[in-house]
Amino acid sequence: MHIILGSASPRRKALLEALGYSFEVQTQDGPEDYPTELKGSEITDFLAQTKASRIMTDVPPNTVLLTADTIVWMENRVLEKPRSSGEARRTLLELSGKTHEVITSVCFRTSSQTWVSHAITEVEFAALSQEECDYYIEAGNPMDKAGAYGIQEWIGMIGVVSIKGSYTNVMGLPTHLVYRTLKELATAGF
Repeated sequence: MHIILGSASPRRKALLEALGYSFEVQTQDGPEDYPTELKGSEITDFLAQTKASRIMTDVPPNTVLLTADTIVWMENRVLEKPRSSGEARRTLLELSGKTHEVITSVCFRTSSQTWVSHAITEVEFAALSQEECDYYIEAGNPMDKAGAYGIQEWIGMIGVVSIKGSYTNVMGLPTHLVYRTLKELATAGF
């Protein structure tokens, strides 16, 4: 089967490569808007499907288009990717000492069907000082990450107390879900 990853995320690309898959990358930029009444995984399900539709409506035979969307969900709202250092600092301080959910939905589209699955991981943060947040913002790259952090980066190493669920989900691609679904597709001969 031919796999197309519909994402420019270097983390998603690295995780799919680590699973041993050969694939090509195709992306299509567009707004990540969603209906305001959607909550939690409804948001990521919607956005993953929207990304798939933007990239390709007619998937060639023996091909799977894979798109994904990740959000940080806390206290019944989305903590978006920050647009400035100040916003990144506010987001990290908001996460400080609390538990949040990281939700990633993955859309799988073939020539005959489209379906979406998602994973939810609970992440508990230790109390973070403003100095720790500032150090991470200056040294890292929180701007392209939901919730302004990468669990695999310095802030994750010093700030994450515990996780319940998939670690790779927090990185942006629940590899167990992707592997299982692609294996089922290959076995079924989709």
